[in-house]
Amino acid sequence: MQYPVVDHALASRLELAEGLLCARFIEARWRLHPASNAGWMEAAGAIATYDGAESPMTQTFGLGLAAKPSPEELHRIEDFYTQRAAPVQHEICPLAGMPVVSMLHQRGYAPIEMSTVLYRTLPAPAATHTNSIAVRLVAHEDRETWVRTAAAGWQEYPELAHMLVDLMQVVTAREGEVSFLAELHGTPIAAAALSIQNQVAILSGASTLPEHRRQGAQRALLEARLAYAASVGCELAMMTAAEPGSASQRNAERQGFRIAYTRTKWRLG
Repeated sequence: MQYPVVDHALASRLELAEGLLCARFIEARWRLHPASNAGWMEAAGAIATYDGAESPMTQTFGLGLAAKPSPEELHRIEDFYTQRAAPVQHEICPLAGMPVVSMLHQRGYAPIEMSTVLYRTLPAPAATHTNSIAVRLVAHEDRETWVRTAAAGWQEYPELAHMLVDLMQVVTAREGEVSFLAELHGTPIAAAALSIQNQVAILSGASTLPEHRRQGAQRALLEARLAYAASVGCELAMMTAAEPGSASQRNAERQGFRIAYTRTKWRLG
């Protein structure tokens, strides 16, 4: 299998794809909740999204990849968030370079989180799981089943409990989104999402009900999403693992993903 070299061009493509993913989420929020104060903007080559002060969608992607932002450009982004009483957070790719990191440090930012970006080319090998788990695409009339299953799979994160159902409902309405359910003997046990942005297949939203973990549901969902992405013409897939070295990262590597880089999220103090 040939993998693209991890260079500035690839990093820019991956970060733009994820930034667009979040922008499509904001647009779905507008459609579902027209009175929402959600919004997104482009500045300094980055995409900045706001979906509420506590939402994981409230941050920027791609800052510093096009060029080191000027103080004026960074101030404009900061105003976008402070005027909405939201934290100012930037997901920084290491290929943006040390000048960007130094600039953030000098302005009072501190690192708060790390995540690993993984990628692979498509098509993927044929599915290999042989257990009783079946994966299916979610039709429009069955979206609530997907929402309930996906939210229940994240229940060990109490800080998100009050917003999970709402977030998942918006995910299903996002442009370019395809939802998948894994079922065991006809009962939904896991959920996952696939979004296609600029011909990059972004795998996200994977969760399994606690009592059904370690049965192969996430592997089956991963294989099904990769096969779907290849069938519609995608040549590149990406996903992120919340913690470097996590089980999600290991599962992805078993399916041919490679680590592109580890990002750091910076928050203005």
